[in-house]
Amino acid sequence: MWKTQYSIGRNQISPPTGVVSTHTARVTWFDMVAFMLVAAILVFVAWGVGEFSAPISTLKRDPITLEPQNLPEYALRTTLRMLIAVSAALAFTLIYAPIAAKSRKAGQILIPVLDILQSIPVLGYVSFTVTAFVAFFPRSMLGVELAAIFAIFTAQAWNMTLSFYQSLRTVPAEMEDAARVFNLSGWQKFWRMELPYAMPGLVWNMMMSMSGGWFFVVASEAITVGNEQVFLPGIGSYIALAIQQQDLNAIACAIGAMGIVIMLYDQLLFRPLVAWSDKFRYEFTARETAPKSWMLDLFQKSALARRLLWPLGWVLHKIACLRLFKPAPSHRRLRAHSARLFDYAWYALLALLALFCLRHVVIFLSTSISVADMWHVAQMGGITLARVVVLIMLASLLWVPLGIYIGLRPGLAAWIQPLAQFLAAFPANLLFPLAVFLISHYKLNADIWLSPLMILGTQWYILFNVVAGASVFPNDLQEAAKNFKIRRWLWWKKVALPGVFPYYITGAIAASGGAWNASIVSEMVSWGDERITARGLGSYIAQMTQNGDFAHIALGIGTMSLMVVLCNRFVWWPLYGMAARKFRFD
Repeated sequence: MWKTQYSIGRNQISPPTGVVSTHTARVTWFDMVAFMLVAAILVFVAWGVGEFSAPISTLKRDPITLEPQNLPEYALRTTLRMLIAVSAALAFTLIYAPIAAKSRKAGQILIPVLDILQSIPVLGYVSFTVTAFVAFFPRSMLGVELAAIFAIFTAQAWNMTLSFYQSLRTVPAEMEDAARVFNLSGWQKFWRMELPYAMPGLVWNMMMSMSGGWFFVVASEAITVGNEQVFLPGIGSYIALAIQQQDLNAIACAIGAMGIVIMLYDQLLFRPLVAWSDKFRYEFTARETAPKSWMLDLFQKSALARRLLWPLGWVLHKIACLRLFKPAPSHRRLRAHSARLFDYAWYALLALLALFCLRHVVIFLSTSISVADMWHVAQMGGITLARVVVLIMLASLLWVPLGIYIGLRPGLAAWIQPLAQFLAAFPANLLFPLAVFLISHYKLNADIWLSPLMILGTQWYILFNVVAGASVFPNDLQEAAKNFKIRRWLWWKKVALPGVFPYYITGAIAASGGAWNASIVSEMVSWGDERITARGLGSYIAQMTQNGDFAHIALGIGTMSLMVVLCNRFVWWPLYGMAARKFRFD
């Protein structure tokens, strides 16, 4: 047995190697359980792929029903869509965020593009992409399945990308120095240092993204194709049909099914990931307690699982050791004068691109939209902006201190984690009956009392990111604060709040964008034939989508994107830059 190890804090740069013993090991119950779990996952994936490739006529032959016995199949299909979407979101994150963080010029384009992508509501993606997917696979369910998966992907990817980007921008200086000492290439530095450092925060944001997908699952599975609405088999379609038929028993069954599914993937997927990622915490002294997972322990104790996974680990280690993207020698670098000329050319290209886009926007507005329409949409955007600002402030006051308290206590976090995932996944649509009843019965102002539905799912971005920041808070810093007797308000001001500030900004950006997204679902609610509408940009887009007015849909989505980008540019990203400069563990 051999193992080469370099330690940087608790982060270990080590090959997943080991000589497999030639002695025959007896099969234990750990091996049997691990084998059954892996076999069940493979069967589940194979079944899902077969269902996705079925003829589209299957939807007419076997329509969605509200019979409870169909819920297990619907739950499995929804879960598979969400797992495929979160896997695609992870791949997107690992490519997009490093390019934006490591290349200043690429970041000048990619970060504004990310702002725009985050600001476009899920309903907007569905409106403009479903036709293309269906056209590629006209006779197969694969087209509408891909449209649903893509819609769920758009509810998951941006939060994960922002989290990873924030982690790459706040890598401690000691780790940068270690990379130079070990002469790591850019590729090696990413896989063996930066990705492990970012892993705890990324895992927590994957959980939040999975829950965010649940929040928009109704819009993702109940898809409108032309004049026809397609209900894909899934919990989202089940909820949409229950709302149409005003079936409270079906909604209760859907809530129960969601709770079971969330508990299962929490135990089988996310709890093991949280426990595994804890070994990448950046610190020099170990804390007293650490997150645990029976699933992770099972696979670690299974000799069969280790032998089966060893070839994969060996391949990944070899890939991580490749010396790609080596720093250029100093004599090959551009001189200052050449660098300035290159910058001028780059900015000129960006200006031309901006003028090109502006020209097409002006043509579109002058031919399809009136000045009165633009003024009306601007007013609706201002109303929704006021709601978002107030709700983000209230959510921050509540969840920042609670997130710090939970994140510093791994035992408590293990209990809170599945509950928070369930609450974050709870679709606002399930509260429509209660909202419609209360507002109608008590003659309440819909402009005020529909607002809480906007923050119902997005407030958890703040909590999850603050918990992630507190969970990777160096134990050394906590011990130093105790030794210097830093307590009460001074502890919050000098230790806790600065420690989680970069993570809070990431969560606030995602929560703000998510609140704008949720406004489409929350500002116009219905229960059967009864509908209640609040004034705002979200209800405007929802109404135009129902009318099939693509010009006004584009106007509403463009206005929402512009307002989100302006808020990010002038509020959140300056705070983000301050967090990257001042609040990092150096």
